Amino acid sequence: MPVISQKGASMPESPIRKLVPYAETALKKGKKVYHLNIGQPDIKTPEVALQAIKNNDLTVLEYSHSAGFESLRKGMANYYGKLNIHLSTNDIIVSTGGSEALLFAFGSIMDNGDEVIIPEPFYANYNGFAMASGVEVVPVLSTIETGFALPPMEEFEKLITSKTKAILICNPGNPTGYMYSREELLKLKDIVLKHDLFLIADEVYREFAYDGAKHLSILSLGGLENHAIIIDSVSKRYSMCGARIGALVSKNKDVMSTAMKFAQARLSPPTFAQIASEAALDTPDSYFDEVNEEYRERRDIMVDGLNSIPGVICPKPRGAFYAVAELPVDDADSFARWLLEAYDYNGETVMLAPASGFYTNPMLGKKQARVAYVLNKEALLASIEILRHALEAYHGKTN
Repeated sequence: MPVISQKGASMPESPIRKLVPYAETALKKGKKVYHLNIGQPDIKTPEVALQAIKNNDLTVLEYSHSAGFESLRKGMANYYGKLNIHLSTNDIIVSTGGSEALLFAFGSIMDNGDEVIIPEPFYANYNGFAMASGVEVVPVLSTIETGFALPPMEEFEKLITSKTKAILICNPGNPTGYMYSREELLKLKDIVLKHDLFLIADEVYREFAYDGAKHLSILSLGGLENHAIIIDSVSKRYSMCGARIGALVSKNKDVMSTAMKFAQARLSPPTFAQIASEAALDTPDSYFDEVNEEYRERRDIMVDGLNSIPGVICPKPRGAFYAVAELPVDDADSFARWLLEAYDYNGETVMLAPASGFYTNPMLGKKQARVAYVLNKEALLASIEILRHALEAYHGKTN
């Protein structure tokens, strides 16, 4: 019998989705499951985007340009212009989600065995993208005690080798919600210039900033024109996760011309999703004001509620819609599975994303879980109560 590849066998499971079979079984048993495991917002997609699909008059569903509709790229360039980042359409390649944009970036700047340094915990799929690209992930640890702040620059410098090609950050962060300060970004700028590296920033959550925090894009830092690569997406910004439209953004012409070869190999991004995404760019700023306030209130309910449970530690994030909590359990993976398999509180339970999958060394996240505060406030309040009673009942808790 033919065998699968070592690469395939080594591909990590998603900590976000690996418990889905247990959730499905719980639902079949009649339990209500609150999904805190995945960043699927319940915020309505802008009506203008939905109407653009409903009202289109296409008679042939054609390929688009491999870089995406020029009109969409112009719209994206105008969007960046409002952030005081001046781009041409040649600085943008529309991708099938931010995931494909990161694959294009890896393929364009790294060869097999090259290394990318990533502060951890990090978005679990970065591991999968690196594995698929033959790239080695080199983690630099940020800790819950510091609220997952950027590690000291000396820690980065210790890890740089002849194979290091880039530093990758997510800002604001998934899974932590941490928002990097100007000072932290300037330190990263100094280190990539000193060692002639690329700085890749996954900025898909830039609109979601709280408590007066202001997101700063790496393209706003002068002097990084040939080093900065941005991963962008409409998925979270406009609550359009299923549209699968992202973008690779860089002023480095060699990066963009190389990435275009990968874009041509997959022909084009999806047409209907581009139509919806272009229309979404006309969403008024008031939409984000309302959404941000809603997420801030949800964050406060989630994080304050978690911290009110004995033994739980959860730093308050200033961006995105995730938080990482340390739980008073021996093993968060076992606890998350137990919640679905063996526990309910008045017929209800919750689904978490164990944080072990957000670290290269799973033991570092053994007692942690990521929560996404993307449900309505009533659901979040109910989830907190379920977790409070579940932790009291759980036989494997550590104290």
